Amino acid sequence: MRKIILLMHVSLDGFVTGPNGEMDWIIYTKEEQNYVTDLLDTVDTVLFGRVTYQMMESFWPTVPAHPVWSKSKYHAEHAGWIEKTEKIVFSKTLEKVEWNNSRLVKEHIAEEIAKMKQQLGKNIVMIASPGLAQTFMQLGLIDEYRINVNPIVVGGGKPLFKDIKDRIDLKLVETKTFSSGVVGLIYGVRRGEV
Repeated sequence: MRKIILLMHVSLDGFVTGPNGEMDWIIYTKEEQNYVTDLLDTVDTVLFGRVTYQMMESFWPTVPAHPVWSKSKYHAEHAGWIEKTEKIVFSKTLEKVEWNNSRLVKEHIAEEIAKMKQQLGKNIVMIASPGLAQTFMQLGLIDEYRINVNPIVVGGGKPLFKDIKDRIDLKLVETKTFSSGVVGLIYGVRRGEV
């Protein structure tokens, strides 16, 4: 069965954006890029909320023709990967999605995810999309949390964990400490385990 993996960068005090929505504090060196690329090699579907989808759609398709970004091996390879990868967008307000290999889901999230997990294929990753991540947490749909903790306290902003009403039992699967001070944490969800 395919897994739903959440990939999120957070501050030490648990925020995914700063007080004004800024994300310029996220450390993403070559080392972190390789770590994420290793994960993306194991997935064939990406889940986005509306805001993250629109941000990604406005940037990644422009990379191949961009005078600077197209010269970056990482950016060129990631642009190619995300262009061909299936993208599922969860939004109640969007009417359509037009980026290559994108599909819109407006309702029945749990049912849609249950169907996707039964299909043949690689795992499924949710990149950023904190509002959608919180909805998935509340519905118990995430199987693995990959949280890259950045060595910064931003003091406010959008928290990763918000309005979680039920306990989520996790088991630590792996830790990775980067030379930048970022710590990558991988937690699996315990479902009925003692």
